[in-house]
Amino acid sequence: MSEKTYQEINARIKSGKAVVVTAEEFIDIVREKGLTRASREVDVVTTGTFAPMCSSGVFLNFGHPAPRIKMHRVWLNNVPAYTGIAAVDAYLGATELPDDDPLNSNYPGEFRYGGGHVIEDLVAGRPVRLKALGYGTDCYPRREIETTITIHDINEAILFNPRNAYQNYNCAVNLSNRTIYTYMGILKPNLGNAHYSTSGQLSPLLKDPHFKTIGIGTRIFLGGGIGYVAWHGTQHFPAMQTDASGKELGPAGGTLAVIGDLKQMSPRWLMGTSYLGYGATLSVGIGVPIPILNEEIARYAAATDADLYAPIVDYGEAYPNRKPGNLGYVSYAQLKSGKIVVQGKEVPTAPLSSYPRAREIAGILKEWIQKGEFFLSEPVQLLPSPADCLTGKVLKG
Repeated sequence: MSEKTYQEINARIKSGKAVVVTAEEFIDIVREKGLTRASREVDVVTTGTFAPMCSSGVFLNFGHPAPRIKMHRVWLNNVPAYTGIAAVDAYLGATELPDDDPLNSNYPGEFRYGGGHVIEDLVAGRPVRLKALGYGTDCYPRREIETTITIHDINEAILFNPRNAYQNYNCAVNLSNRTIYTYMGILKPNLGNAHYSTSGQLSPLLKDPHFKTIGIGTRIFLGGGIGYVAWHGTQHFPAMQTDASGKELGPAGGTLAVIGDLKQMSPRWLMGTSYLGYGATLSVGIGVPIPILNEEIARYAAATDADLYAPIVDYGEAYPNRKPGNLGYVSYAQLKSGKIVVQGKEVPTAPLSSYPRAREIAGILKEWIQKGEFFLSEPVQLLPSPADCLTGKVLKG
């Protein structure tokens, strides 16, 4: 089996000779030319996903006023940020809500504005109201400040998302007899609809299921700018799914922690999002380049929607009560057809992720690489893979 190296591929990118295609295009090339020839001819496959990603947020450094202040409490457009870091640093989480939000007291709550919306306002250059309280020290005597900032007025704005780009996710249905409001959207009673949230054959971690190329230091498209994989994400439990007969149904369980400069990013790819009856979040655009180092990597990168499956999970009773098992598996080709069959009933499907946006991200990343504006970075350490057999712990109480 012939092997390419990152250095060889980057040299081809620099010289303008690299063959770069999107994951969709690569599928067609493999069908036409076969896997062996395609793996030799193609250097990089680009991927993309755009979807709500709750475990996201931004580190901010506001700079010091005169006199200086040690910020003990901070609000941005009335949304609290965490200040247990340093004097004028804060971390704003995408799901944080204003103190006066009615939440679900008038069920289902609307959650019109939260941390993700503040992040979108910042990245769009809109003015944001900053309020901070301090308790006063000899070196930081000021006790209060209220002012207006933009992203251009502050020192650093570092997007750091502890869990993004879920490798695969549930197809959510509702077996109960009432409408429910979940992070998978509004689910109608008695199998009235089914929602899913992965871009399938374009999704980054579905294209490298064993994490042969994605690791710490991998350079990626993040929020419209360039970012990096910082670590494996929280709840990173990669595995290969199989059905009762042992047939492989594609991967599930991997996640990424990612980092990048918010000042380079765009509100088109970081959008505040509201879930009726659930909360606020941030929709994030991520694209990961897959270097085709060998035929094995090419084989996984060529997986189609018909090869990749999601488990069907009941969110009416099983999911909230952490009951194991599922209602079967369904391919992304079936999900994208607009209907699936669950327990003998035809159920309409809809995505929470945007496939057109995922396609656009893969195309932008392809263009960056072709222009020599984006080079591949070899990971300093690969992420845990299904071979590591990681499993999640549960909270007792």
